[in-house]
Amino acid sequence: MIDLTIRIREDPDAPEHVFRLVATDGAPAAETTLPRPGDALAAVERFGEDIFFPKPGPPRLCTQQYGGPQIAVVTGTFHGRPVNSTFTRTDGCEIARWKAMGPLLGGTAT
Repeated sequence: MIDLTIRIREDPDAPEHVFRLVATDGAPAAETTLPRPGDALAAVERFGEDIFFPKPGPPRLCTQQYGGPQIAVVTGTFHGRPVNSTFTRTDGCEIARWKAMGPLLGGTAT
């Protein structure tokens, strides 16, 4: 089961937009409020384990590019595990995380 709440702001002073992704048996449930729930669920199933629960490793080198002031906070459960992840676009690594989860965050995956 997947039950995620997504809180997104275009910038720190912008209004917050709240969406929800609920899925059981591999399909979005009626409680889902995302515009493209099937695409969001596909992105979460494909990238969720690595993005929500990253494994420790050597430090990553990230390009120092700025992708914008957007911020998203995703909370809830992913296959029984608690999720509390923040997404930003403050450097190359964060931009890549955002793009991977694009359908969940209001964009498209790459």
